[in-house]
Amino acid sequence: MTPQFILVRFGEVTLKGRNRTKFEQQLIRDMKRKLAPFPNTEIEHTFGRALIALNGEQYDSVAAALKRVFGIYSFSPVLRTSQELDSIREAALAVMQQYDPEPKTFKVSARRADKSYPHDSQKMNHLVGGYVLKNMPGLKVNVREPEVQLWVEIRPEGVFVYAQIEQGLKGFPAGSSGKSMLMLSGGIDSPVAGWLAMKRGLKVEAVHFYSYPYTSERAKQKVIDLARTLTQYVDDITIHLVPFTDIQVRLKQESNENLLITLMRRVMFRITEKLAHARDAKAIITGENLGQVASQTLSSLYAIEQVTTLPILRPLIMMEKEEIIRISEQIGTYETSILPYEDCCTVFVPKSPSTNPNMKIIRQLERSMDWLEDYMDQAVESTERLTIRSEEQKLEELEHLF
Repeated sequence: MTPQFILVRFGEVTLKGRNRTKFEQQLIRDMKRKLAPFPNTEIEHTFGRALIALNGEQYDSVAAALKRVFGIYSFSPVLRTSQELDSIREAALAVMQQYDPEPKTFKVSARRADKSYPHDSQKMNHLVGGYVLKNMPGLKVNVREPEVQLWVEIRPEGVFVYAQIEQGLKGFPAGSSGKSMLMLSGGIDSPVAGWLAMKRGLKVEAVHFYSYPYTSERAKQKVIDLARTLTQYVDDITIHLVPFTDIQVRLKQESNENLLITLMRRVMFRITEKLAHARDAKAIITGENLGQVASQTLSSLYAIEQVTTLPILRPLIMMEKEEIIRISEQIGTYETSILPYEDCCTVFVPKSPSTNPNMKIIRQLERSMDWLEDYMDQAVESTERLTIRSEEQKLEELEHLF
């Protein structure tokens, strides 16, 4: 069976009440952009779902693109037919006959969304199931644990017959929840945190601190590559590359060694907040995970976040490391994250960083650093900004040129 259509079901956007239409329209726009490489596809929007006409495009390729769209709950390859009983039966048989080897058991689940249809759901189960059994003698009905569940949806716009449901990413459409700044290092955690934030509808701009020559150009390129991987799921990501060498060297010279990481992180948050205000972002996202390293104890987190008034979003805060690694493998960032290029958070690590920093001492040290504000302003002014576009976005921009 070659599917003619893909039936797409929306996720949490259907719970948005009066804002539901706006969210659904955003999701449709995202789907169209991801399907730009498949020009023959056509999208028909109905309430709470969409129907994609393949028009000759390969199902597997289109399905792979849909699996990179936030807001889709699930989708199915379907045959669309009229409400004529004979047509429904033939479509059901075609769906069942696609399996090789042939299943031993099945179950029909009819849904009558069009209440004007003359046969109710239970009657349709028998009418369709009996026809399939007649034409596939080796098949039996098992209503409890069938090998194949055959769905028949009877709707005003047509009847959809299918036996496969693929899971989508769920979440909210890209950018529908506002903008935030992601503190993106070259490690495993922060790209996953960014991806989870994007899944909740946040448009993410990344902030990366580098300390050349203590960190190499390859370390910077690693972060750019991570951002490029994340653009598989959104239109584009802007990276703010912040030079941090001068600040790091001065902090190392003038602070207690055990408080160096705490002070460094506080400065990073201050700079990120400055960039956030300039870019109209309303939150900061980090890949922090409770207890993972010295700067991520509860006392350290408290001491570090005091410098900003923006909400700090920590999607990974209670996750196990294995779970974070699993997600990074799924989204395609893991292999890049484990490349052995150091970032600025690892080049000046003290032997015994404080896990319970003393706020009184921290404030005293910072008050004595009359150079700090100027250095931060200079870092912001010297920040390099780079926007990485998805392949679909590049294709769309190219099409507009002709």
